[in-house]
Amino acid sequence: MGSTRPSPAGDYGPEPQAPATVTGQARQVPHPQQHMLGHPQERPQQHPQPAAQIQQVRRLRLVGTSGVVSRAREFARGALHDWGWLPSATEEARAAAEDVLLVVSELVTNACLHAGGPEELRVGRGAKLLRIEVQDRGEGVPALRTSRRAGRPGGHGMFIVQRLCLDWGVVHEAGAPGKTVWAELTGPALD
Repeated sequence: MGSTRPSPAGDYGPEPQAPATVTGQARQVPHPQQHMLGHPQERPQQHPQPAAQIQQVRRLRLVGTSGVVSRAREFARGALHDWGWLPSATEEARAAAEDVLLVVSELVTNACLHAGGPEELRVGRGAKLLRIEVQDRGEGVPALRTSRRAGRPGGHGMFIVQRLCLDWGVVHEAGAPGKTVWAELTGPALD
């Protein structure tokens, strides 16, 4: 599935009316859940409380640290362990956890390579959904590359994110530098 769906996973209804700029597959529109992991006072009022969707959020500041990709992966791994995704009881649950770690790596690496480094990683979980957000100070928008050269490294990160996630996109806060790149994945069935 791609980020061109009219509503995000969990279907909170239509997005607020705002001009959209499409670059690649990432939408630059206010996402109905954009503040699900942000400040509660900024949430759009027409949507149900995100607590029903996202039950817990973990945040990791990454500004000025070294080894941010491995640090972000270990942070996400710890959250998945605390939430019961790891150690995995089934092959499906193990694959879902590995997908989360890969998406975290790709989004943080993208921020390192193209946006001057990530500022914060946020990981939020719901009963059937996991949301990853990487905030950076870059102005650009991640896009799927249209041309790739076989045998050359790089350029596959957003294809991986597109393939593994239910949805992904970009949020630019009005008047604030940078952006937040978000991705949503389905959680494993936990008993």
